[in-house]
Amino acid sequence: MITAEQAQSAFPDEVVTRAVTRVVNVPGLDKPVALITIDNGHDHTRPSTFGPQSLVSLNAAFDEAVAADPAAIAVTGKPFVFAVGADLSGVEQISDPELARQIAQTGHDVFRRFTESEIPTFAFVNGAVMGGGLELALSCHYRTLADNVAAIALPEVFLGLFPGWGGTQLLPNLIGPDAAVTVIVENALNQNKMLKPKQAAELGITDELLPSADYLEQSLLWLAKVVRGEVTPARREIDRGGEWDAAMGRAKAVVAGKTKGASPGAEKVLELLELARTADRDAGYAAETEALAELLMSDSLRSGLYSFDLVNKRAKKPAGAPDKSLARQVGKVGIVGAGLMASQLALLFVRRLKVPVVLTDVDQERVDKGVSYVHGEIDKLLEKKRIGPDEANRLRALVSGSLDKAAFADAGFVIEAVFEDLGVKRKVFAEVEEHVGPECVLATNTSSLSITAMAAELRHPERVVGFHFFNPVAVLPLLEIVRGERTDDETLATAFSVGKQLKKSSVLVKDAPAFVVNRVLTRFLGEVLATVDEGTPFDVADSALDPLGLPMSPMTLLQLVGPPVALHVAETMHEAFPERYGVSENLKRFVEAGKSAVWQWDSAGNQTVDSEVAELWQQGDAPSTAEQVRERALAALAEEIRIMLDEGVVAEAQDIDLCMILGAGWPFWLGGITPYLDRAGVSEKVAGKPFLAPGVASVPPA
Repeated sequence: MITAEQAQSAFPDEVVTRAVTRVVNVPGLDKPVALITIDNGHDHTRPSTFGPQSLVSLNAAFDEAVAADPAAIAVTGKPFVFAVGADLSGVEQISDPELARQIAQTGHDVFRRFTESEIPTFAFVNGAVMGGGLELALSCHYRTLADNVAAIALPEVFLGLFPGWGGTQLLPNLIGPDAAVTVIVENALNQNKMLKPKQAAELGITDELLPSADYLEQSLLWLAKVVRGEVTPARREIDRGGEWDAAMGRAKAVVAGKTKGASPGAEKVLELLELARTADRDAGYAAETEALAELLMSDSLRSGLYSFDLVNKRAKKPAGAPDKSLARQVGKVGIVGAGLMASQLALLFVRRLKVPVVLTDVDQERVDKGVSYVHGEIDKLLEKKRIGPDEANRLRALVSGSLDKAAFADAGFVIEAVFEDLGVKRKVFAEVEEHVGPECVLATNTSSLSITAMAAELRHPERVVGFHFFNPVAVLPLLEIVRGERTDDETLATAFSVGKQLKKSSVLVKDAPAFVVNRVLTRFLGEVLATVDEGTPFDVADSALDPLGLPMSPMTLLQLVGPPVALHVAETMHEAFPERYGVSENLKRFVEAGKSAVWQWDSAGNQTVDSEVAELWQQGDAPSTAEQVRERALAALAEEIRIMLDEGVVAEAQDIDLCMILGAGWPFWLGGITPYLDRAGVSEKVAGKPFLAPGVASVPPA
């Protein structure tokens, strides 16, 4: 176990979570209860974590608890927070593998004291509990959970790590292997999905779910019943045969589908979950310690932490955003268009801003369909009990439709979601400008067209801004806010304010063709399709990028985006940068034929190229290997990103990574894209220098 002096030396800047023991008398018990409270001294906005010094403090508190000769030992957190895991902020400072192993071992040494204690131990989970916090709770003999806990998860695999302080061994042996796979693997790789208290109780993670109003008092009374033998929490019998086999099969399928073998943390968790079937505590914990020590020194973890930092810090303070005091209040929103995208936007705006939202379109049938869609989605939220009846009624009343853009007269924010054509969008804004006030923001959801050109003929071009969402609107958190050449600070500040109210992560982008995500994806997809045109088999090209663990293959991306949209963006980019962006004649024929997917499946479920696609796609006789396709695509990405940075499309490489993570779902353990290109040497080879400063998202020298 690490000493206090070593902990202080290794992590001098750690925000220490102090563990304080106090003795509490509980009715019905002859001896008191030793209650350990863990608290980092900050309010709930900075949750408690466990770094080396925090673990030393918890260990000392346990000593004090035992010395009190209590009837039981309980551990709980500060208001609204139990603990959210290991303090990973100092990981990048670790250059000694032995120190990494020692830190990993210390977590086990401290937590297993709660497991191996002869005095009954209880976790009173009163607030957010994730990662190492949940592992501490699992290490106790018994657990209660407040019914208002906002976040319950083991998110480590999402970061490229794994639960390394007992989670892979304790959880499957408590709730069964299949449920453990859901929590540790599936939820983590599903954009870090959280459990709700009721779900945690149903899975068996907690022994008792208690109301939050008098949670601590009720937890102590329940503890007394357990100590007196009046309550014996149920423990399920674990099937170590067929059920475990099936669970591991599912886990392997989820990992293969989500990471394609590219995440060391996900691969390691499979080994550890299998080990938990038969290993005793010593063997299981030793395996976790060694694996954790190895991953603490890995590229994937540093990239994951880099991504985490981007999402949790940089996204909350967008680079280049004007002072928020310049933002105007928005009391009403207008939406031009009533199709699917416009209707999704209407639902988002009314739910988050809770102001009147009015849709317009060219005929009443379309308007009615759009309003009906929003009302229907509100009804679904009511059915799922996501909102109450009163809120549902208020939201429905706020959404209306009109054929007359005069309905926008008192709107403070109007966004268009019409056909992706510059002429159409110019006409729309010209019509809207006739009806709105001079300070009303005019936003466009264009995916590739020039904001400056769109605003050029308006009386007030300074109030036009790009407001580019990603599909599905309700799920993907990125919002590209695009500043035209004449967009003023007040408009931009209002756009950022609205984006924040919509709970989106906004990135400021220069008015350049296709902005960030679509520009990167179009270059990437264009290079892969070019190799297919030249003769590379579809399956070879489609699997060439698997070693990166991207969320979808190029052909799946093409299908998701929609071939017509992909072709339109490619043509837009070709017009802007003909030397780097080509337009595939085969893709044109593909779109003209009305095809939406390259693949078809035979009766045995095997994936093959659609016979019609194979016939219309005219290939050359110069095929590439998967490695050649990958090298070509990565070189193109590095070149395009360097050009984008030189053009000032975004402030820094970190903003491109943030966009790819939040707008395209690129993996945390990849770090977006630029850390990968740096580590692989592609950025220096192609672009002349690394994108990131030395040590950022990379392993420091030993």
